[in-house]
Amino acid sequence: MDKVYDIVVIGGGIVGLATALKIQEKNPKLKLAIIEKEAEVAMHQTGHNSGVIHSGLYYKPGSLKATNCIKGYDMLIDFAEKEGIPYDLCGKIVVATRPEQIPILDGLFERGKQNGLGGFKMLNLAQMREYEPHVQGIKGFYVPQTGIINYKLVCEKYAEKVRKKGGELVLGQKVIEIRKNEKNSIVITEQNFYETKLVINCAGLYSDKVARFTQKEPLHLRIVPFRGEYYEIKPEKQYLVKNLIYPVPDPNFPFLGVHFTRMIGGGVEAGPNAVLAFRREGYKKMDINAKELWQTLTWPGFQKVAAKYWRAGMGEMYRSFSKAAFTKALQELIPEITAADLIPGGAGVRAQACDRDGGLLDDFSIIERPNAINVCNAPSPAATSSLSIGETVADLALKRF
Repeated sequence: MDKVYDIVVIGGGIVGLATALKIQEKNPKLKLAIIEKEAEVAMHQTGHNSGVIHSGLYYKPGSLKATNCIKGYDMLIDFAEKEGIPYDLCGKIVVATRPEQIPILDGLFERGKQNGLGGFKMLNLAQMREYEPHVQGIKGFYVPQTGIINYKLVCEKYAEKVRKKGGELVLGQKVIEIRKNEKNSIVITEQNFYETKLVINCAGLYSDKVARFTQKEPLHLRIVPFRGEYYEIKPEKQYLVKNLIYPVPDPNFPFLGVHFTRMIGGGVEAGPNAVLAFRREGYKKMDINAKELWQTLTWPGFQKVAAKYWRAGMGEMYRSFSKAAFTKALQELIPEITAADLIPGGAGVRAQACDRDGGLLDDFSIIERPNAINVCNAPSPAATSSLSIGETVADLALKRF
């Protein structure tokens, strides 16, 4: 076998690329390859997100999300500065529109302070309108750290640096199996075999499937794909949004609710909702993979989630098919917005891990095996956190060498 490596990273999204880069920085002597099934990097979760630099506001203090987001935020800004990648720390406001949301808003404010964020300002409506003149709400606060960036550009720069440091980037090859020999793992793609001492699985929407290749025992979680659909605001109405406007999120779900986002390349997005995708890479409403859908619907954890939250799920699905309902949700934040102001935008699919007991995992999940490290839950804010997650995984990997 002519292709023998110390480490093979599966997945050319932002987490896989950042992990490879951090390994190379810490131990440049290791022979490393990244295997990505698409012809380009960042073709799925990374390339379909809204480009927000998250501050670390929402996450439980001490959790992997909180620690990696706050550390990764500084690392990302530093990387963008050094590499000349445009970004804008424009700040955002989080807005309560109903009295029952105020305790959650106040709790978020305190959580942000617990996570070490400074510069927060609690706002009444008049103060909110100093930031966003067209917003409506009863109470809110300002988060100065939040920003916007193009994560596809970040990934392309990660990939460029990985190559320059001697890493191999194998594109257009899908991993179909991982076998063990006496010492190493054999990563098998549709075109080739790659022998490696260690597999690092950063396969995103397929991370659970790849993880099953690396262990005999059953995996306690499954990736459930949720599609987030966006509208774009017509150019003549983009004055309604200056920067970023977020609602108070529902604490029962790991989603942030429909919001307004100014994008680094111009334009304003409105969304996303969160609906079950009928295939893992189902970016359109009628994208269906019968086998993948069946695997989702028969997973005991998903059945428990559906039984508990079916009403909220139906509401999200209704908004997916009803522009009027989607508009109504947006009007809670900006009453002036109308359906005529919205044109269909893109969509992304979130790889949300769901455990067998019906828990939607709220934290990053990294599962170590003798021959592998599996990153099995890394949705938002993984892009912001990428260099920190990469460093965390790199440290776990390098202990083995």
